[in-house]
Amino acid sequence: MEVVYRFLATYEGLIYILLSLGGLFAFRWLWKAWREWRDSVFGLEREFAMRRMSQALMISLLILFLFFGELFLASFIVPALPTPGLVATPTSDALNQTEGAFSGNPAVALTLLTPVSESSPNLESGCVPGEIILTSPEPGQEVSGTVTLVGTVDIDNFGFYKYEFAPQGTETWATISADRKLIKNGELGSWDTTTLTPGDYQLRLEVTDSQGQGYPACIIPVRVIAP
Repeated sequence: MEVVYRFLATYEGLIYILLSLGGLFAFRWLWKAWREWRDSVFGLEREFAMRRMSQALMISLLILFLFFGELFLASFIVPALPTPGLVATPTSDALNQTEGAFSGNPAVALTLLTPVSESSPNLESGCVPGEIILTSPEPGQEVSGTVTLVGTVDIDNFGFYKYEFAPQGTETWATISADRKLIKNGELGSWDTTTLTPGDYQLRLEVTDSQGQGYPACIIPVRVIAP
């Protein structure tokens, strides 16, 4: 079903054109049927005209329903869909590298076998100035109440963006809101933190192009404090 939603959103403009053309024919048919019914004299003639007018009215209402259904789907349903997963980056074979180090230099091999503590992930690696970035709040900033999010969403073939939050150290992302407007160093939306437990959180800005392809998310850490 998600594939169908994205297809309808991708060809949104073409669908509107086709529905508009269909609506013109349907309303023209309705107008002619109404005139025939109005000018009818005999009962059987009026009955046939009324039947044609009812059919034209049903088709016109169906086209209106499809038009507003497409508008609702493209504006609210598709922006709330999860971003398609990115392809995993292949990793090198650490075992082969270790075996090569043993055969060449024992000191290097000993270094490779020594446990190395993992560094914390670079939470801002997906932020690209001038394209996809959150500029306010700043990384590590303390926030409370209703927070205004400021940043930039400006890419080629733009589709929509959404922003989410999750407790620090988890992948339990909750969508705050989404939109289909390009933003250049402006207000992306707001985030109500009044219902959250004070602590460390992550803010994530995700952008998807018109073909449904997701970009690396811009993620920054923030700290929610009591108002």
